[in-house]
Amino acid sequence: MPKFVIERDVPDAGKFAPAHLQETAKISLRAMRDIGEIHWVQSYVTDDKIYCVYTAPDEETVRRHAKQSGLPANRISRIRSIADATTAE
Repeated sequence: MPKFVIERDVPDAGKFAPAHLQETAKISLRAMRDIGEIHWVQSYVTDDKIYCVYTAPDEETVRRHAKQSGLPANRISRIRSIADATTAE
């Protein structure tokens, strides 16, 4: 299944309390259960953005999840390949 990275503009995201992140995760999971076909892999929280990695059949499913969960999806990019330190080997 295709993998996507979603860039979410979220002012002061890096200052969110763990309880706030937990509640946001619950909202996202409820939307995923309703939609099906979409799976959350991982998220990275920075000062003013949250980067989320999801698998989904297409970009439209990712957008539908963002809309249903009330989360911004300012940029959605399909991941074409993955590189890490082992790529050099």
